[in-house]
Amino acid sequence: MAYLSPKSRQLRTEWSSGFDKPDMSTTSTMPLPPQLPVARSVDSTVSVWPPQPPQRPVSTRRATSAASADSRWSRWRRKLSLVGVLTALGILVSLLIDLEPLSVLGVLFVLVVPVEKLYPRHRGQRIRRPEVGTDMAWALLTPLMTPIGGLVAVTVAVISLAWLPGLAIRPLVAMIPANVSPFIGIALFDLAIYWIHRWSHEVPLLWRFHAVHHSTEKLDWVSGFRNHPVDGALVAPPFVFLLAAGFSAEFTGILVVVQVVTGLFLHANTRLLLRPFHKVVITPEFHHWHHANEAEAINHNYSVFLPLWDLMFGTYFMPKGRRPQVYGVDEEMPSGVIAQFRHPFRGMGNPLVLILRGIRHPVQSIRDLARLVRPILGQIWRSTRRPTRTKDGNSSVV
Repeated sequence: MAYLSPKSRQLRTEWSSGFDKPDMSTTSTMPLPPQLPVARSVDSTVSVWPPQPPQRPVSTRRATSAASADSRWSRWRRKLSLVGVLTALGILVSLLIDLEPLSVLGVLFVLVVPVEKLYPRHRGQRIRRPEVGTDMAWALLTPLMTPIGGLVAVTVAVISLAWLPGLAIRPLVAMIPANVSPFIGIALFDLAIYWIHRWSHEVPLLWRFHAVHHSTEKLDWVSGFRNHPVDGALVAPPFVFLLAAGFSAEFTGILVVVQVVTGLFLHANTRLLLRPFHKVVITPEFHHWHHANEAEAINHNYSVFLPLWDLMFGTYFMPKGRRPQVYGVDEEMPSGVIAQFRHPFRGMGNPLVLILRGIRHPVQSIRDLARLVRPILGQIWRSTRRPTRTKDGNSSVV
């Protein structure tokens, strides 16, 4: 057995009796191991070893660029959604059917946009304004929307009974000289359009579809294309009225085309007042007041060609000293062609299902239509008898 000194035996006893670690501060004077040097950064805060090179601060321009790239990517992701893909496919099919809408857009851009830039109604309004893509999509989808509008137009033309008063005045129209007949036809067409337009504002069910057209908050060269096909079909009663009265289909068709083309120019963002013509023919200023979402201007200026009917029926509104500033509608209107097409049918079910049900069960569909038309006729009558007041500058005529 090895010899242990008294000191060694004492240490052995201490370790075996449960001491975990001897107190080095009292039992040993062994020096601590050398410490690694501590690196400090510029702001004197402790960092890791080895020292790191100073980081180059990210510039504000680079940060803004990155944020813009993320924002652009988010917008593209929204555009590439299912609805966007369906809209793009619809436009492609529509252009394969007919390229005319693309040509019309090109002609309007060349003719109207320079006037808007030279005489802007609202300065600073850009060509690439919000929702301009939606309005252009409405224009390019016209070949696909036309069959839907045609089907609705035939239905409306029949159930409106507008052909009955046309047949009633047919003998009188036959007595009109040939050189005067076109002017009478224009006046009758505009009178019929006035009342159809007025009812589309004041009858709640009809307003559902017409509100799509009024939902644009910026008027310019392309905003007039935002028009629901069901709302566009409401031109059918004036059309069959003139046909039944004895006017030719060619003459009546020309009036419809002129009304559509004139409407596109009336939405232009131009400040041309054309004050001497305010009570003779409609002007952009007249129609801008019709689109104004201002309390005094709502439900005014319904005429398409002649302000005569607004003056006669108390809906003329052309105040002096101010011009319309706010457009649009109070209700929330979704963005995109597909969403806006479906919006008027909210609470009524899928429109395609309604059409198929009408084909499969025509008798029941006629009964449902009769129940729907009855309250509408009452609303039309109340709208026709509504007290109105014409506002022309500082004067007013009841």
